[in-house]
Amino acid sequence: MRIAVLKADTASGFPPIASARTEPDGLLCAGGDLGVPRLLDAYRHGIFPWFNPGEPILWWSPDPRCVFALDMLAPSRKLRQLARRSSWRIRADHAFTAVMAACAEPRLDQQGSWIGTAMLAAYTELHRLGHAHSVEVWDQQQLIGGIYGVAIGRVFFGESMFSRVSGGSKVALFALAQQLRAWGFPIIDAQVENPHLLSLGAERWPRQRFAELLDHYCPQDFPSGSWTERFVIDRASAIGA
Repeated sequence: MRIAVLKADTASGFPPIASARTEPDGLLCAGGDLGVPRLLDAYRHGIFPWFNPGEPILWWSPDPRCVFALDMLAPSRKLRQLARRSSWRIRADHAFTAVMAACAEPRLDQQGSWIGTAMLAAYTELHRLGHAHSVEVWDQQQLIGGIYGVAIGRVFFGESMFSRVSGGSKVALFALAQQLRAWGFPIIDAQVENPHLLSLGAERWPRQRFAELLDHYCPQDFPSGSWTERFVIDRASAIGA
């Protein structure tokens, strides 16, 4: 069965997410563009782009959806101990491009990366306009871990995270979760499940439940713009405090 192909203009809307394929899980449509209006419209409807460099743009809405429910999420005892012993600092939106570039670096279990130049350019523009954000973990002047994603209303859509020191990405995730919870965000979208995300506390939600949450929380008023001054979790030792 062929999938829908979007035209390269923002007037061409997405198909209903219920029409996404079950194999491969969540493949909804192809084509279109990575402009800001298209990306924001996609996330509001539970859709995200995921494709390899050189391939057509592919859009996904898997069922079930992998989600961190913030009211249930807590760091492990081992991570809290690591964070308390460290002198690591937490910053937000200080090095967005560096976080994306680090997430794009080859990993032992991967052949290349889906974060190509088109994705880097698109999300850098989202960041410039105050819609995409990074949370970084610093050991003095060294960036050792981070996470980035897109915020719409009071929903954060996580895209990727990295770690150069054991625990770096986990500290970034739980610092983000702690701050978002204080701001009244209910979830971090983690998109596609894998054993690592599930081990950190992610849950599988039916796509319809996820879509209903987006309908309620994405329209809520939460200012766009830089998080550098707003983000108050500034030390790893504050994680889980």
